[in-house]
Amino acid sequence: MDSPLLDRHGAVPATGADAGVAWHYGDPVAEQRALARGGAVVDQSHLGVVRVAGPDRLSWLHSITSQDVQALPPRTSTELLVLSPQGHVEHAAAVVDDGAATWLITEADHAAPLAAWLERMKFMMRVEITDASAEYAAIGEPVAAEGAEGEPVTWWDTWPRVSAGGTRYGPPEDEHPGLGRPWRLVLVPRADLVSAVAEREAAGWRLAGTWATEALRVEAWRPRLDHEVDHRSVPHELDWLRTAVHLHKGCYRGQETVARVHNLGRPPRRLVLLHLDGSQHVVPEAGAQVLVGGAEGRAVGTVTTVARHHELGPIALAVVKRSVPEDAELTVVGDVGGQPLQLAAAQEVVVPGDGVSADRPESHGPLTRGLTPRGSDAPQSLL
Repeated sequence: MDSPLLDRHGAVPATGADAGVAWHYGDPVAEQRALARGGAVVDQSHLGVVRVAGPDRLSWLHSITSQDVQALPPRTSTELLVLSPQGHVEHAAAVVDDGAATWLITEADHAAPLAAWLERMKFMMRVEITDASAEYAAIGEPVAAEGAEGEPVTWWDTWPRVSAGGTRYGPPEDEHPGLGRPWRLVLVPRADLVSAVAEREAAGWRLAGTWATEALRVEAWRPRLDHEVDHRSVPHELDWLRTAVHLHKGCYRGQETVARVHNLGRPPRRLVLLHLDGSQHVVPEAGAQVLVGGAEGRAVGTVTTVARHHELGPIALAVVKRSVPEDAELTVVGDVGGQPLQLAAAQEVVVPGDGVSADRPESHGPLTRGLTPRGSDAPQSLL
């Protein structure tokens, strides 16, 4: 459903995963600067909302997803993944409990499938699942704080802080660019969306579009389900073990692959940030190929998100083969409006090429045939 805020003067509709809200409202650079300095509100009413009620909700979600939510306190934010039996990402959701129900915020096209999957997994559990997307809308704001008692349901994105039971492949928190990106989602009744935005505007905030949010997300190396994930994705490739996976909880679907890749194997691909050549004044679209060895070189990955940043210029997230050297010069090829496009791209490492997490156990004896010791340069993977 389209947001009523698209009726604002200058609003340009977003497309793709953000269809239904504004890409920008006429001045995307000013909107992005306002969001970066903590003075903007963003319409995120296109996101899906699933509500899970019932006394068994937390222990049940704990048993079937990647996150430890069994004793999740009210107004404490986390996120979870639903994995396939082979450990590939199927769903991702922001999670917060209000003491009476657990709220899952996800991509618009995942809300109904996620609710349906949860319904199939109920068995005899005392839970009630509702796709509440038509009743509740999300508002995004640059605030690094949980919702307080008496406030609406609020999910704080703690990325890139490593949650309890998680680990990291990329740099520590104090060296991570995502630490400077405060972000949270506030759920309001959909009928109150316009007035909730107006309250923030009255306080001096500017209304911004998804051009701004996506640029800051890419700068922060923050993976997103409808962009960085495909049918082969495992969370290690995207450094998603920071916030969405608990390595020491009990079994759940896909847990064997998560543990095996963390302890012994190496993710077959890795997330990178690309700084794109801006001299042509055009940018590729998501899905463009990433090559190593020039325009006639070998395809090694795919662009997943492209953004124009107010300071960094054209940037992108891409998923490439782990074997690609970290210092390799890359080329992005695709087409824009039916015209071929070729851009030079410099990579910034998000997930290191060695595929080793910060706390991967050291080897204490001979390894299984085909595996290599921690830190080796060999390209083996268990997937």
